[in-house]
Amino acid sequence: MQRTHRVASEKATLRHRTVYMRYTHGTGFDGQMLGSIELFCKAAALASFTAAANQAGITRAAVSRSISRLEQRVGAQLFVRTTRRVRLTDSGRLYFEHCRRALGMLSEAERELAGDQSVPTGVVRVSLPTSYGHHRVLPLLSKFVQSYPEVRLEIQLSNQNVDFAVDGIDLSIRARVPPDSGLVARKLEDSELVVVASPAYLKRRGVPRTLADLESHECIQFVRPVTGQDMPWLLRQNGENFDFETRGRIRFMGDILGLVTAAVGGAGVTQTYRFMVEQDLASGKLKEVLLNFAGASRPFSILYPSNRHMPRRVRVLIDFLLLHLRTPNGRKNSRR
Repeated sequence: MQRTHRVASEKATLRHRTVYMRYTHGTGFDGQMLGSIELFCKAAALASFTAAANQAGITRAAVSRSISRLEQRVGAQLFVRTTRRVRLTDSGRLYFEHCRRALGMLSEAERELAGDQSVPTGVVRVSLPTSYGHHRVLPLLSKFVQSYPEVRLEIQLSNQNVDFAVDGIDLSIRARVPPDSGLVARKLEDSELVVVASPAYLKRRGVPRTLADLESHECIQFVRPVTGQDMPWLLRQNGENFDFETRGRIRFMGDILGLVTAAVGGAGVTQTYRFMVEQDLASGKLKEVLLNFAGASRPFSILYPSNRHMPRRVRVLIDFLLLHLRTPNGRKNSRR
C-alpha cells in the first residue's frame, strides 16, 4: 500500500514538473505553485479535498497544505472549511473561474500544436438575451450539437450586459454594443419591431391609429436593465426612426417575453420584435396596429473579446450562428 501511494505521488510530482517545464518559464510561477493551482481546481470542482486527493493520488493533508500555500500567495481565503465539507468563498469562486480558464487554454494550446483540434472539443459559454435566445438561437441548437458532438454548450439567458472575464463568457449576442468595450461585434440581422394588441383588448378600448390615440391606451412597458427607465418605443415615419415615450401601469423588468404574454392576455398595447409574435399574429391572437409608424428595427450582433485567443470550438459556433442567422445585405428579418 505504501509503495503504491509513493508511486502515485511520484507520478503526480512528475506531472506537475512537466507542466511547469512547458508553461512557467519566465512567468513567476514555480512548478509547486502551478501544481497547487491544479489541485485547487480539482477541489473546487469536486467540492471536496478528499476527492481531489484521491483523484491526484496524494493525501488529503497534502491537498490542504497545497491550497494553504496558494491562499498565502494570493492573499485571500479561497475555501470555507468545516469538518464535513468545503465550499468556495466569493474570492475563491472568482479565482476558480480564472484558473479553470487558464488551465483550459494551456491544454488547448498544447492540443492545437499537436494537431489534435481537427475536431472541436470542450465547453463554450454563451450569453443570450431572453427574446433572441428563445426565438432565434435555441431552435438551432439541435443542428449545432449534431454537427459538433464533442462541443458542450453552457447558455446564460439574461438581458444584463456581461463581463467576459469575470463571468467566464466566450461570446454573447446583444441588440446594443457597449460603447468603448473593446469587443468585436459581428452583425447578425436587423430585427423589425411591431406594435401589437389582442383582438379582445382592441374591441374593448378601440384601435389606436395615431400617436395621440396612445394617450388613452394601456401601453405595456419594458424597463431597461442598466438605467431602470422605461424603454421608449422605436417608430418610423418618412424614412426616419424616432423614439416615442409611452405610459402604462404594467412594467416588465428582466424578461421581455412578459410583454407578449401580457398582450395576448388583453392587458394592453406593446412593442416587441416581429420574430417574437409571428405565430401569434398568424393565429389571430394578436393584431398589428399603428402600421403608419411601422418599419423600425434594431440590430443584433455577436460580441466577443478582441484580445483573447479563440479556441476552435468558439470559432465554429460563431461561424454556425453567422451562417444561420445573418441576413444577406443587412436586410431585416421581417416576413410580412
